[in-house]
Amino acid sequence: MAGITKDVAPIQSAKSAADLAPPRAISVAGLRELLAIVLAVALADVTLYRGAGLAGVAVLLVAGPLLLVLGSPHRRLGVSFWVVSMLLLLLAARMLWLGDALAVLIGAALVVAFALSLRGLRPYVFDVLTSFVQLALAGGVGLQGYLRAATGFSPPVSRWFYLSLLLPGGAVVLFGTIFILANPDLARSLATNLDRLQQMLADWLDGMSQNWLEVGFWIVTAYVVIGLLRPLLTRNVIPDAPLASPGEAIVLFLESPWYGPLRNMLWAVIGLFAVYLSFEFQTLWFRDFPAGFHYSGYAHEGAAWLTAALALATLMLSLIFRGDVLRDPRLGRLRLLAWIWSGLNLLLALTVYHRLSIYIDFNGMSRMRTIGLFGISTVVVGFVLVLWKIAQGRGFVWLIHRQLWALAAAVYLYALTPVDTLVHAYNVRQILAGDVAPAVQISVHPISAEGYLMLEPLVDCDDPIVRDGVRALLAQRAIQARRGAAERKALGWTTWQGSEYLLAERLAAQRSQWREFADDAARQAALDRFHKYAYQWY
Repeated sequence: MAGITKDVAPIQSAKSAADLAPPRAISVAGLRELLAIVLAVALADVTLYRGAGLAGVAVLLVAGPLLLVLGSPHRRLGVSFWVVSMLLLLLAARMLWLGDALAVLIGAALVVAFALSLRGLRPYVFDVLTSFVQLALAGGVGLQGYLRAATGFSPPVSRWFYLSLLLPGGAVVLFGTIFILANPDLARSLATNLDRLQQMLADWLDGMSQNWLEVGFWIVTAYVVIGLLRPLLTRNVIPDAPLASPGEAIVLFLESPWYGPLRNMLWAVIGLFAVYLSFEFQTLWFRDFPAGFHYSGYAHEGAAWLTAALALATLMLSLIFRGDVLRDPRLGRLRLLAWIWSGLNLLLALTVYHRLSIYIDFNGMSRMRTIGLFGISTVVVGFVLVLWKIAQGRGFVWLIHRQLWALAAAVYLYALTPVDTLVHAYNVRQILAGDVAPAVQISVHPISAEGYLMLEPLVDCDDPIVRDGVRALLAQRAIQARRGAAERKALGWTTWQGSEYLLAERLAAQRSQWREFADDAARQAALDRFHKYAYQWY
């Protein structure tokens, strides 16, 4: 019995020592992560909730990722990280000059891509979209991780430790209450202080109730930031490897039942494309178009349909060379037919560019025609990727990832491009050269501040209707600029836009060019004449 007692005693001593051991210190990484979340909430509050414009969003796109770097528990700064960082900086610079809703949407996607690249992941478009969806859950999972970590900071403590605190505290409260009740002046003083404290608490709660939206914004922001710092996606789910590397022998050769149908289909589309392209070159190339030519039908709607045909051909080619077709011993013949059809598809793309050029020559450039050029260029890049897939033996998933990248790059470049600057610089040059038709693009379509900056040469145009119409437009924009400047000044720095500021300064400095149209009646009359005159080229 003595031996048993002797053996048990050390165990009890060790347990008591563990009970009284000091809690572990919070790690530096954990403190850094919590600091990043708090700073991100404050930054979002200043730039978004209390902000009123795109300058605040631009600042958020630059400073927010820096806070993600500060707080990330896993940092692997690879090539993707630096590429996405540069894209964010360029987009933020563009938004300071002139931003829009598309730039905001792209910025949000880039922030998610940045969070993925920060963990060493390659931000495929599919993964970025998946991470957007995951934000609804990732924040909650991250909060659970924080709670588990917090409980780990407080190791189990014996009941004697709690009693050593509760018993003295309870005794103080009990006897203190008796002593207060025994002294009326002290009781009244305490009651007064308690009432004051209650009022302060009520005022604070009332203030919170009036600003519950802002408190909710803080909570949502913190939740999103936690999700970005701790994404559920920790690796690329879909592998990125070629089916067979170039030059690698395929051991098993099997004749695919798909070979015959696919071969016949390729021969058919080759013949069809050859006939159609001959017709296209005969009817729309190297000719003068008569009056009443249906420009919209051929060069606008027609170009869209041809772009759709090229996209469909891209899809068909990508689907042909996959599965057991790649193991067919006659694969080389099928590839030869695919190369012939691919050459015809590239000629088809050239006809789309030609049709767009016909429309641009007819009545100038516009935003939609710029989108058309970006669209057909994206389809061409996607088609080239299909050819690369076929030549290199890449998989279908590889192709989808790269084509989504191509689409995302096109959208990003469009958002970054000073579209109205390029569009109206071209239109102004054409008008001054004697081709007045592009005036319809100035008359009909909305123009941003950077577009108005290009119109100044037209105040000396030889055509009096165009000259007065542009001056009236500048007068109208000057009035709007003054109102906008007053509104932005009231709303704060987050609404600043470089193009708007420069335009307001230039319009004020060149007031003599549009002063006669400051009168509402004169301005509206000039605009009506200009719109009616330009509409003949619509």
